[in-house]
Amino acid sequence: MAELIKVSPPGGGGDILEVIPLGAGSEVGRSCCLVKYRGKSVLFDCGVHPAYSGLASLPFFDAIDADEIDLALITHFHLDHCAGLPYLLERTNFNPKARIFMTHPTKAIYKALLSDFVRVSSHSTSSEENLYNEQDILKTMERIESLDYHQEMTVNGIRFWAYNAGHVLGAAMFMIEIAGVRVLYTGDFSRQEDRHLKEAEIPPYKPDVLIVESTYGVQVHEPRKIRESRFTQKVAQAVRRGGRVLLPVFALGRAQELLLILDEFWEAHPDLQEVPIYYASMLAKRCMTVYQTYINMMNDNVKKRYDVSNPFAFKYVSNLRGMDQFDDSQPCVIMASPGMLQSGLSRELFERWCSDKRNACIIPGYCVDGTLAKHILTEPTSISRASDGKDLPLRCSVDYITFSAHSDFLQTSQFIDQAKPTNIVLVHGESNEMGRLRLALEDRYNKGSEGHKIKIFTPKNTQPVQLEFHGERIGKAIGVLPKRKPENGMEISSVIIRQDFNHTLVKQEDLSTYTNIKISKISQKLVVPIRRSFKTLTGEVVRTFGGVETGISKETTRPYFTVGRGVSVEPVEDGLSVAIKWLAGYKADMIADSIASICISMNDLVDKDPVTFELDDDYYKRSLEVSRKMLASRFGTVLGVEGDKNKSRLVLDLVEVVVDHHSGEVECDDELIRERVRMALRRIQAAVFPIPDYYCDCCACSTMDNTEPDQKKVKVDEPADGDANDEGKRPTGLPVDTVDGVKVKQDEESVQAKIESVRDNLGTEASIKGKSEGNLPEAGMQVGELGQGLEAKVEPHLDPPPVKEEPKPVDTPTPVDMDVVKEEPDRTES
Repeated sequence: MAELIKVSPPGGGGDILEVIPLGAGSEVGRSCCLVKYRGKSVLFDCGVHPAYSGLASLPFFDAIDADEIDLALITHFHLDHCAGLPYLLERTNFNPKARIFMTHPTKAIYKALLSDFVRVSSHSTSSEENLYNEQDILKTMERIESLDYHQEMTVNGIRFWAYNAGHVLGAAMFMIEIAGVRVLYTGDFSRQEDRHLKEAEIPPYKPDVLIVESTYGVQVHEPRKIRESRFTQKVAQAVRRGGRVLLPVFALGRAQELLLILDEFWEAHPDLQEVPIYYASMLAKRCMTVYQTYINMMNDNVKKRYDVSNPFAFKYVSNLRGMDQFDDSQPCVIMASPGMLQSGLSRELFERWCSDKRNACIIPGYCVDGTLAKHILTEPTSISRASDGKDLPLRCSVDYITFSAHSDFLQTSQFIDQAKPTNIVLVHGESNEMGRLRLALEDRYNKGSEGHKIKIFTPKNTQPVQLEFHGERIGKAIGVLPKRKPENGMEISSVIIRQDFNHTLVKQEDLSTYTNIKISKISQKLVVPIRRSFKTLTGEVVRTFGGVETGISKETTRPYFTVGRGVSVEPVEDGLSVAIKWLAGYKADMIADSIASICISMNDLVDKDPVTFELDDDYYKRSLEVSRKMLASRFGTVLGVEGDKNKSRLVLDLVEVVVDHHSGEVECDDELIRERVRMALRRIQAAVFPIPDYYCDCCACSTMDNTEPDQKKVKVDEPADGDANDEGKRPTGLPVDTVDGVKVKQDEESVQAKIESVRDNLGTEASIKGKSEGNLPEAGMQVGELGQGLEAKVEPHLDPPPVKEEPKPVDTPTPVDMDVVKEEPDRTES
């Protein structure tokens, strides 16, 4: 049986989640976004800006401490999302223990794409501006791990999984969950299915924060069929008039979609079949095997065609090995990279063809400000040649027909409608487009009086967005702890084990059953010489401690006494010393030391044994009189209460006060006066009566209705409707199949430490050290079997520094109701 527990932090305060764009903040390019929450840091994407080169193209890494990053998630293989990763890993203080994830197709293409990036960059820039080399890329490959869509992973308490984003092959949206707060990062996504890719998924779980692209702002894409028709007609018109058509594209992504369209159009128009279509990218040719490998990740259209033939084995498309083999005198269609004409073959061909009015350049994708592709859309009369800056006349036709697989306004707003986030952070958009989108979303969601309101943010680079969350912390009581279902208001004691933001409450005796923590018990024995009789020693101990039990040992037939059911004292065989035996623990140690001190002090007395002291009725009567006199010396006249010899009555500031000298209870309508008298009474009781057995109960195991003073107190609250099953709405590391829905709110700061320290009644300290993955260890697991740096360690007890607290009152024969003893500071390594 198990109980679902709600553990709340002291004060009920919230936690701050930070979203910091290091790139793509009010711009398009160098996508990089850091999310920080509850001591965890996740980095989404790490790209370069296509309009810049060298260090200027990188995200603003100097705004963060890269050593604090726990996890990096790369959404897809485009350079503006992944090309900064080798620099981050190899040229900064990036956390060597952090883990990096991307999908299988992304990792398969990543190496080839970045190797080509290094090659092209080395030709177009000086060696000083090169960000990294081939060896750096190979080192990052060793650290990158792959995952599938919907595969749940946990890294250092961060749970995450991926959804199909529909942008390019293997593109992913990542959902992360930290301490119950979900953040969805879309990266580049598209909700429109094309010839080979599926549309982006709608997550079944509502994100608390949605970080979404705003590339096209409030623009709406034209219908797919109209767009394809315009594209093919522009291409056909140019080649039929004897011109050459340049299609600047990224090597992978939209290029494959355009090749499918052109190959199909050429098949339907025999008059064009003599005109060659070239794909000028050896990189793309190498990566086409990846496309053929991951057919299962594409849409049904491609899967059906693949049953008959390979849809990527193009009939009318040839690969152009080099410009030296290219006949530049005849009509043709060439796809060349990069897509924004900033350098490389596409720039070279455009400069060669731009002065001929028969030629055409069709821009099929998004263009970033500062690139040549964006510039020629403004219809200039000339351009500057990259090599020497010479002006070249611009006479060829330039058309912009977007096949960009980025979400437009309709797709974005419909996605938000279904995802229902509470907060939205817009990234990956030019400042104007992002501002227009924000206004449109504000008008859509926040102008009306009904519907769920959404907070929308448009941060610039390095500008943090701070969001406060008041999430519930859910744990589960297991073992003997939930054997009796707690009632509302009942206080229970337990050990709270915190692991990966999951809390489990167990009794100390269950630790070894449900975790791999082993509790060691250390038996101690101290032999102290004694020059007085054992009966005299017993009397002195009785005067000091309450609850002393005496008897005759069956084994040795010698007398003995025990204090607190944990420390036993018995004379040794020679009769000249006593043996003090106990199980190690800070309380038992204290009692044993006290008894040893009594023995030593008795040895310094006169040779004549004092009369054995016993706690008879006269002693209690005299103690009561002393207690009343001490109370009267502090507050004035003290009177007895008729019918109860243990109670007294006094008047303080015209307010009547009734005190119980045995239980320590104070009855008074004025709270301040009641507390004032209670504190004085506690000091008097501590001076008059022996230390109560409650304080000395060093070995007793508490039950649900018997809270031990050295353990955390937990108050039980009635569960709200539906709370018990809330965890069923999301992936969870702790099963809740048998949960009854009882919730417990913690009063003390037992969940503030990163990993909880556990100390049993016997003083043995067991701590979980290191970081952990997944759920709590299962029963029977041994040290070293957990993996991922989790180990169990048993340490011998070290005496804590003395705790200054008020003397404890005595209750004889009933123990006084005492406050819980303060715990020693947590020394657990995190």
